[in-house]
Amino acid sequence: MLIRRAVLIDGTETDIRVEEKIVAVASGLAAAAGETEYDAAGGTVLPGLTDHHLHLRAAAAALHSVRVGPEHVRGKADLARVLAAAGPGGDGWIRGIGYHDSAAGPLDRDTLDGVAPTIPVRIQHRSGVQWTLNTPGLIRVGLAEHPTGILRSSDASWALPPSEPDLAELSAQLCRYGVTGVTDATPELGAGDITEVQQQMRQTVRCLAPGKRILHDDELDLEALARWIRHRHSVGVPVALHCVTAAQLIVGLEAFRTAGRHPLDRIEHAAVVPDGTLTDLAASGIPVVTQPNFVAERGDQYLADVSEAEHHELWRVASLLRAGVRVGLSTDAPFGDADPWAAIHAAVHRRTPSGIVLGADEKISATMALALFTGNRPGHPGRVEVGAPGDLCIMTTPPSETLAELDAAAVGATVIGGEVVYER
Repeated sequence: MLIRRAVLIDGTETDIRVEEKIVAVASGLAAAAGETEYDAAGGTVLPGLTDHHLHLRAAAAALHSVRVGPEHVRGKADLARVLAAAGPGGDGWIRGIGYHDSAAGPLDRDTLDGVAPTIPVRIQHRSGVQWTLNTPGLIRVGLAEHPTGILRSSDASWALPPSEPDLAELSAQLCRYGVTGVTDATPELGAGDITEVQQQMRQTVRCLAPGKRILHDDELDLEALARWIRHRHSVGVPVALHCVTAAQLIVGLEAFRTAGRHPLDRIEHAAVVPDGTLTDLAASGIPVVTQPNFVAERGDQYLADVSEAEHHELWRVASLLRAGVRVGLSTDAPFGDADPWAAIHAAVHRRTPSGIVLGADEKISATMALALFTGNRPGHPGRVEVGAPGDLCIMTTPPSETLAELDAAAVGATVIGGEVVYER
């Protein structure tokens, strides 16, 4: 196809011929016989966006789940109302997501029985690391005698009902955002699962499994982790370590130092980066995939829960880049909002829901934030140039407005492999 009257992010006016790859970028390109033409009308044409870390099946399921985070629920009576209004899904469960104790206090089976005593309920903490089930739910999964109903997501001794959500709706939503590539961070995907999600998505899908590992502070065993990394590397598998706390990051970096590196190793999240680890991170050569969107989504809670002396360590971006760390940005959907433009906006402005700037020194430019949401690998931004993938995001706004607004509503069309998959 031929895209006419495009403007690149640096202001260059050009035409673009795109197939599976970009084959020409120049002004005054002549249309070939029968070639599809698209008039960008002076809008910005960007490399297709890449969400470098999200959870496809969970994000698809979240589209049909009830949100019970503090922005939706205020107290136990409100939680009971929201759950009752939602009602059970086709599998007979009420599935709640995004919970935090600030919504209605700590949850356990007794608390959930008090607000939803008869229908199986499972509520996921917004971190994604645990579920809380009521008594009917515990009976459904064979754990009727469990004392608290609080179950760790990664615990293989129990399992939620099998769920194979249709990914078509999620894929279409991502197309509307201009997203042409994703990295699925679900740790337990098998080879068959990976093939299935790749077939269901319009986007190019890369997967961290089987090298993704979630660390927990109460299970940090440096020697065991280094052995696991060494084994993964020995069979050619890169490793992605989920490091949210400072302790997890420190142990993870030391495990990599002990076990050695694979070129595609990654650190996920790096939610807390103490000052003393910046040099170690840079020296390791390991890229970080992080989510500054959580400043915009949860920042007020951080201000209340995290010591002021540590606020500057949260969801760092600019200081990582200054130290020489390669960085990729992502949404962590469904644990974060799936809109990459909201995440880009957060990286630039770092405002909490109440408007307070959290980590002003970690702000980056809009051009840089956009770049970190592109490319096949974190730290390797995409480009609109001959030979690059034929995946593009066409905005309705010129570069100055695109960079000022950072708004998904300005996505006019999305091109994957030279084919328009979304047009506003």
